[in-house]
Amino acid sequence: MKTGVELSAIRAKLMKNEAFAAEYERLQPRYELIAQIIAARTGQNMTQSELARRMGTQTSNISRLESGTYNPSLDFLIRTAHSLGKELQIALR
Repeated sequence: MKTGVELSAIRAKLMKNEAFAAEYERLQPRYELIAQIIAARTGQNMTQSELARRMGTQTSNISRLESGTYNPSLDFLIRTAHSLGKELQIALR
């Protein structure tokens, strides 16, 4: 027997609230980038500590970045990408 509720069901219900939907859309690019950073890091079997060491920063900064509680500078994001062997690309649509 399956217990709990699917995230998609919760999101669908919450998206009916206009204020929630507007805030969700506003934050979506941030969380998409965070998901890409986490996927790149874990895809390389790299810990937050290792990424921090490569960047010359504290592990707590990586933790805050990945949790969405840190508003990083563009330079920090570029260093993060390079430390992951990636290139940061930004586009206006």
